[in-house]
Amino acid sequence: MGKLETKVAVITGGGSGIGRAISLQFAAEGAKVHILDLNEDGGKAVVDEILALGGQAAFNRCNVTDQQEITAIAQNIGKIDILVNNAGIAHVGNLENCQSEDFERVFNVNVKGAYNALHAIVPMMKAQGSGAILNLASIAAWVGITDRFAYSMSKGAIYAMSMSVARDYMAYGIRCNSIRLHVYIPHFVDGFIAKKLSWKRGRNVLKNYQQANQ
Repeated sequence: MGKLETKVAVITGGGSGIGRAISLQFAAEGAKVHILDLNEDGGKAVVDEILALGGQAAFNRCNVTDQQEITAIAQNIGKIDILVNNAGIAHVGNLENCQSEDFERVFNVNVKGAYNALHAIVPMMKAQGSGAILNLASIAAWVGITDRFAYSMSKGAIYAMSMSVARDYMAYGIRCNSIRLHVYIPHFVDGFIAKKLSWKRGRNVLKNYQQANQ
């Protein structure tokens, strides 16, 4: 029996990169995985992978910036034991070349998206007296990353949000943690690496990343 047998997990951005890896691992441990992603092809492909391996999974097309949409999906799922706030995007640029629309786009997906999922699911966990939340932060939340002003801001907010939720809801049997990843190359920056690094170096970095995920 896996560690997550009988558990129901909701994973935002589960259709690629880190979210895909988490979805596959949780399913391997026995959880029923609900993937919420705007990328329908990617999300369904991960569900197919899980089902082919004998796991349980379902896909829900979801724009995490839409609170009503994510609330409706959560209510339709019913009992939720685990929430993984993974959906996120990046913007390449420092303060000066981060325009208002860039800032708002990153904030809406990375911060408001996590808030929307928490706002929908925490009350459900509170009512059942248990729950586990994992918010994907980044080393950027602590040290900042060069030319990632908006992204670093958003991950700092995720860390603070996690601390606040953990303190407010521990009495209700809800655990909330954030993890700070360092070096990882998710799908949304593959193209940037290949473009910005030298051709040979970029090819080798992407090759190593792909091999690590086989």
